[in-house]
Amino acid sequence: MEYRQLGGSGLHVPVLSFGTATFGGQGDFFKAWGNTQLDDAKKLVHLCLDAGVNFFDTANVYSRGTSEEILGKALEGLRDRVLISTKATFTMGDGPNDFGSSRFHLINSVEASLRRLQTDYIDIFHLHGFDGNTPIEETLRTLDDLISAGKIRYIACSNFSGWHLMKSLSIAERYGWSKYIAHQAYYSLLDREFEWELMPLGIDQKVSTIVWSPLASGQLGGKFRRGQPVPQDNRRAQGGSHGPETDFERLYKIVDALDEVAEETGKSVAQVSINWLLQRPTIDNIIIGARNEEQLKQNLGAVGWNLTTEQVKKLDAASDRDPIYPYWHQRQNTKLNPLPKFY
Repeated sequence: MEYRQLGGSGLHVPVLSFGTATFGGQGDFFKAWGNTQLDDAKKLVHLCLDAGVNFFDTANVYSRGTSEEILGKALEGLRDRVLISTKATFTMGDGPNDFGSSRFHLINSVEASLRRLQTDYIDIFHLHGFDGNTPIEETLRTLDDLISAGKIRYIACSNFSGWHLMKSLSIAERYGWSKYIAHQAYYSLLDREFEWELMPLGIDQKVSTIVWSPLASGQLGGKFRRGQPVPQDNRRAQGGSHGPETDFERLYKIVDALDEVAEETGKSVAQVSINWLLQRPTIDNIIIGARNEEQLKQNLGAVGWNLTTEQVKKLDAASDRDPIYPYWHQRQNTKLNPLPKFY
């Protein structure tokens, strides 16, 4: 397993982490992701550890805390061997303070996550989304206090816009508070908008990227193919997906290129999709999920080898799309606005 340094911190993480949103299966949305219970969760955890994946990602909203509870039990006796990431900000109840990134909600969320995870500290604590109602100063001061108290060790964010992240970094620097070391973001061959602003920001500010949904809700896993019925046994069809409606012609064009590269490498379409991400700037970790041991073993096979530059270029060409304003305008003069160095 390859390990990379996370952002401007001294923390090293494996390039793959295991996402536990499939643990619990509570509610229609997360039931579509999976329904892994404790016995199977323990097997998946040990498969990860055997492969060198010691980083486990969860969130308080995953099955309303059940994912954290199952992960905590599955990691009993293993805490000193693993890194745990969890998140808060999204709604956890019906009360007026049961959501957001206020001091009140974040402190309550961290304490509740610690209890569910059966641990004294969280290695990486993410804000699951940006809270436009709470002053950024309040949020960052609270996170810095939680670090000082030993409840969390590093902070990261997720699903931020460029200005959300940049303003947060600036305020943290102004007051000498801890900065976000990583941004957990949606990025795949199918959806490359992350490259337009968030990737250049990450390069400039030394903020690593942790990728969620690298297979675009399973659409890049090899089951979606030209001339065949759309699979109905996947997360997207069952109401558990994110992202815009699929442009199937574009998807099939990407899958055609993936098929070619998969044949050249002897790897699966899913493995090629994940490996492509590992070649991109700022990408230091990819969250893989699995409903069963076979899926997990397949995803673990995405590391330990690399696509060639020509294969990466082939996938880039198949998945390219026209950017929106102001990015198309900036790309008219790349001397002033150089693109990330992909090759």
